[in-house]
Amino acid sequence: MSWRDHYGFYQHSAPRVTHGGIKAQSRKGAFGEKWWARRWIATLESFQIGARLGRGRNYARNGQVLSVEVEKGRVQARVQGSRPTPYDVLIKVKTFSSGDCVRLGRALAGQALYAAKLLAGEMPGDIEKVLEKMGFSLFPGKLRDLQTRCSCPDSSNPCKHVAAVYYLLGEEFDRDPFLIFKLRGLNRDRLMALMGREEAKAGGRGKRKGGAKIEPVMAEKPDPLSTDAQLFWGGKELPSGWLGGVRTPPLHAALLKRLGSFPFWRADERFLEAVEAVYPGASEKGRKILAG
Repeated sequence: MSWRDHYGFYQHSAPRVTHGGIKAQSRKGAFGEKWWARRWIATLESFQIGARLGRGRNYARNGQVLSVEVEKGRVQARVQGSRPTPYDVLIKVKTFSSGDCVRLGRALAGQALYAAKLLAGEMPGDIEKVLEKMGFSLFPGKLRDLQTRCSCPDSSNPCKHVAAVYYLLGEEFDRDPFLIFKLRGLNRDRLMALMGREEAKAGGRGKRKGGAKIEPVMAEKPDPLSTDAQLFWGGKELPSGWLGGVRTPPLHAALLKRLGSFPFWRADERFLEAVEAVYPGASEKGRKILAG
C-alpha cells in the first residue's frame, strides 16, 4: 500500500464515455427550479460528502447515469463509471404507512386548491405545514432517513454515483411532484382516489356553504340519436357560426406544458423546447384554413 492509499489520497479515474445516457437538463449552476426539487437536493448536499458532490453533478450532466427506476420506497439505477461494468445504485426511502396515506388524503381533501395545483404540476407551498401537523415529512430530513448503496469500490456512502442519481431525481421531481409521493409509497392514482373519497364523504355528510346544504347539479340529458337512417349517416346542414370565433390560442403548447417533459429525458434539448416553436405557425395556418 502506498502512502497515498494510506492517507486517503488517490488518483481520480475518468469515467468511460457513454452514449444514450440520461443527461441532466441543468447545464450549470443549481439543480432544480421549483422549491420542492431544491428541498430534495438540499438534503443530499447537507450530508457533507465533499468533492463527490461536484463529481456527481458532472456525472449527471454528462449522461453517465444509464437508467433510473422509481418504485415504492426505492430507486434503482445503473451508472457508468471508470470500469467496464456499470455500477448498481440503490436508494431506499421510508414509506408512509397505510394509515398515514389515509390521513394524508383526508388532510389534502380539505383544500380543493391542492388537487388542482398537483394536477398542474405544482406542489402546494404550505403542504409541509399540513404534514408537520400530522407528525411526518414528505422529504427525508436526516441521513438516517435514507439508505444508499452502490456496487462501486468507493468507501464513501453516498458516493459520486449515488449523488448523480440523486441530482437527476431532483430534476424529475421538478417536472412531476407526484413522483415524490410515489417514492414515499403513495402513487398518483391512489393519492387522487383518497382525496376524492374523503371529499365525497364530506359531501355525503351534508357539506354546507352559507348555512344551506349544497345540492348536486344534475347534467341535462342529451337529445337522443335520430332513428332515420339517412339522417343518421348523412347528417344535416350545420348552422352558420357553429365553430364560434376562430382565433389563435394565447398560450401555445398548453397541453404539452401540462403533461410536462418526458421522464428522464436523454437528449441534449428538451422535447417541449424543440416543438414549441412550431405551434405559432401551425396555429396561424389552421386559423386561416378554418376562416376559408
